[in-house]
Amino acid sequence: MSMSNSGVRPEDRLFHLILALMSSSFGLTKDQILGSVRGYVPEGGSAASGETLERRFERDKDALRDLGIPLEVSIPAAEDSNNRFTTYRIRKGDYDLPEGVEFTPTDIALLNLSAALWQEGSLSTEARIAQMKLASFGVSISESLLGYAPVISTRDPALTSVRDAIDEGHTMTFEYLKAGDTRATLREVSPWALVSHEGRWHLYAYETASARAKTFLLRRIVSPVRVSQSPAAEAPENVTDLAVQSLEDVFQQQVATLGVTPHSDAWSVLSSRRGTDIVGETLRVHYTDLAIFADELTSLGDDVVVIDPPTPRRCGE
Repeated sequence: MSMSNSGVRPEDRLFHLILALMSSSFGLTKDQILGSVRGYVPEGGSAASGETLERRFERDKDALRDLGIPLEVSIPAAEDSNNRFTTYRIRKGDYDLPEGVEFTPTDIALLNLSAALWQEGSLSTEARIAQMKLASFGVSISESLLGYAPVISTRDPALTSVRDAIDEGHTMTFEYLKAGDTRATLREVSPWALVSHEGRWHLYAYETASARAKTFLLRRIVSPVRVSQSPAAEAPENVTDLAVQSLEDVFQQQVATLGVTPHSDAWSVLSSRRGTDIVGETLRVHYTDLAIFADELTSLGDDVVVIDPPTPRRCGE
């Protein structure tokens, strides 16, 4: 995608424009938009002329209409010649999903995957100033919407390389350290799908050596991912369903019985986990990975006592 003269990608500027127009109850004037929305506000010391910004805004209005986004334009009776008092907004109700639209479990998994690729924390000084300007115009923003940008989280360094290998359809190799092992082993796989499960990234792939599909926790990839030019094994049509279901099966089968101090932080954290059963002061908590779950329990201190840990089936092995 090309970059505009403002240093912001056109699609990113449209995204921030949509957020600003949806957040405004009464609409924003052109001057307010050009002076507050990221992509119009000059960044890095470079300033575009007023004519350039207005042309950019006109192109963006056409783009919104082409995308089918309903842009409401209000022209006051005493409108002057340069449209200074015309206001623009997007009614939230007009931008809702059509009636009857339903999502399958696979659709929801893909949406969750997409959402997980968006990371907060990119709120620049310019974006913060823009947010304050919008607030002064009466725009109520409950979250730092202007600071969101499509940035891949670096918590799992292998994520970008794995994603690229999936997109390219090539095999890849990496060193993988299983829970409980002291030495990593070399794995060669055909990457099929990335899944975000319980807040962690997993790779669903066909392993060459074992000739079967496995799930790998990305945080246990301990070497750079090397992508080859060899074509990957063909993935099943329902590969996303299989990836999600493989993790869900492990999650449902593995349950720990815990004694937890009522009204403690540990109780608040563990009782709210998905699928937890509460029996008096005892919690039956599902988990996917034993080592990670043990670390979580340890961090909660003496308020948790493990009563009955089952024998786990390690994810991907």
